[in-house]
Amino acid sequence: MTTADPLVKTLREAATREGFSLFGIAPAVPLPGYPNLLSWIDAGYAGNMDYFANRKAAYEHPRSVLEGARSIIALAYPYDAADTTPITAGMGKVARYVWSGIDYHDTIHPKLKQLCQILLTESPESHARGVVDTAPLMEREIAKQAGLGWTGKNTLLLNKQQGSYFFLACVLSDLELPYDPMHETDHCGTCRACLDACPTNAFPEPGVLDASRCISYLTIEHRDPIPLTLRDGIGEWLFGCDICQEVCPWNRKPAQRATHPETALDTLDLSQLFDLSDEQFRQRFRKTPLWRTRRKGVLRNAAIVLGNQQQMSGLPALIRGLKDKEGLVRGASAWALGKIGGDQANAALESSRDTERDPQVLGEIELALSMLNQ
Repeated sequence: MTTADPLVKTLREAATREGFSLFGIAPAVPLPGYPNLLSWIDAGYAGNMDYFANRKAAYEHPRSVLEGARSIIALAYPYDAADTTPITAGMGKVARYVWSGIDYHDTIHPKLKQLCQILLTESPESHARGVVDTAPLMEREIAKQAGLGWTGKNTLLLNKQQGSYFFLACVLSDLELPYDPMHETDHCGTCRACLDACPTNAFPEPGVLDASRCISYLTIEHRDPIPLTLRDGIGEWLFGCDICQEVCPWNRKPAQRATHPETALDTLDLSQLFDLSDEQFRQRFRKTPLWRTRRKGVLRNAAIVLGNQQQMSGLPALIRGLKDKEGLVRGASAWALGKIGGDQANAALESSRDTERDPQVLGEIELALSMLNQ
């Protein structure tokens, strides 16, 4: 193997060509934040994301992801940070990372393979693996160890120049590369903007996220009806949420404001979603992050947003939703009809009550009718 510095220079240059905006190298060692992860899981803050608890032992050391790992290249890949489009009635917001309309895994994985290939070319007997949030790896802890930034009060990695609008990715190697100094300082100070702005109070304390209350979790990972007490807080977010990033002072002037107008998904027409069959939904969203939630999850979210907007124009879509094959969609549509109200909503709910057989949906219908009669 040649000396480490030329190899790292080659890797850095390749990473820049591939579009990564931050690059650092950390040792593959047990991370100091691991006990905090265990406490977070034990507190129930992971919601129904059981994969954390099921793999919690694997998070202790990066060698569970790559046997013999000695070094980890931490990388940041920026996503859209443009100003948001004003929302009009009948439209739903989508988190910035979705705006490109492309699944970020499909974008980033080939770039990581290029870096792995450089390492393997340098040392054919070595091993390398690229990871984008699909392995039991504490990426934010590693990025901090590699000098990329600090952990903000909203639990996201923050960088003075880049803010937080970026994906984190890692390349693990069993080669010993020179390490970058850890980012030791915290630049949040007394600021509480992210904590105070969260409409569902998802931060029990600074630096701790209760995922079961987080809008991103509720609209993406949560597979069941959204808890009643949190539905109003969803606001107009159809998929994901950027609130705790939008209010962060470090995101006021991010270094990169990329946009993808040709495939932009910054907002979506909610009523049109109710017209899509499973196959039509698949054709439109199969290669986008929205596919993770599938049609029934997205329509559940769309119904909640229409209910929060309380516009009569949303009634036709919700009445269609009340007849959807998915109980999850029917229940959310019933709640939304109760929020909007009016004779048309009342008639649709009364008619549905006579034919509905799902006890959970019937409960939603009864709740909606009681809302109308208040």
